[in-house]
Amino acid sequence: MTNAIDTAEADRALKTKHRAMWAQGDYPSVAADLIPGLGEILVEACGVRPGDRVLDVAAGTGNAAIPAALAGADVVAADLTPELLETGRRLAGERGARLRWQEADAEALPFDAAAFDTVLSCVGVMFAPHHRTAADELLRVCRPGGTLGVLSWTPDGFIGRMLARMKPYAPPPPPGAQPPPLWGDPEHVRTLLGDRVTDVTAERRTVVVDRFATPEAFRDYFKQRYGPTISVYESIAGDPERIASLDADLAELAGRHDQGTGAGNLVLEWEYLLFTARRAD
Repeated sequence: MTNAIDTAEADRALKTKHRAMWAQGDYPSVAADLIPGLGEILVEACGVRPGDRVLDVAAGTGNAAIPAALAGADVVAADLTPELLETGRRLAGERGARLRWQEADAEALPFDAAAFDTVLSCVGVMFAPHHRTAADELLRVCRPGGTLGVLSWTPDGFIGRMLARMKPYAPPPPPGAQPPPLWGDPEHVRTLLGDRVTDVTAERRTVVVDRFATPEAFRDYFKQRYGPTISVYESIAGDPERIASLDADLAELAGRHDQGTGAGNLVLEWEYLLFTARRAD
């Protein structure tokens, strides 16, 4: 009994930490500035139609939920961080989208089994620490024959490599937590879902990001706005040498992946996995 209580308390503490991490900085601007089209790509890949019951898990500010609502679906956007949901409500209002926003943990979704025709997540559920638990929840709330769609950064893509660069500077992850970019490995996702899905498609694609003038500008943008990066810097705040080392690592990573000609802005290609399937009957 004591072990179960300790585990539950540790999980609550971890979720509190995650909630705070995504609330700091300015993730809404990251989503809007750098990846505004990814949600629409996922919604289109899932074949969302008017009247469909759609759940966007780890929805953030609605990068996928809002396009789904504009396509005529009956949408619920669920996220662990209420600050992101509040921004999403405002953005939805500006675009004339009507949907429901609900605070929810991707690993313990407060919805009935088989409640949705489509369950999707755009670079969201990948950050839930316990992948099997999150995958089980995605399938549980999706009706038999319904669609599951997940868009995730790949381990070998730019964001996957950035997260790997930051890992040595961060505190050790709690027991059982898995690296987010594993959701970008199709074999990992197939293992999580197993024979509970059919009609699987897994396609690697890239999004081009060219808003940064220099590698240092990229680094500083993420230091100021992206919750995971901010958290890592906070963990080494008392160590100037490690801060300088991480500064150099992130700038070097951006410079090495520049696909441009060397004149003007950086041109970065961020690889992601677009995974869709149907829940087996």
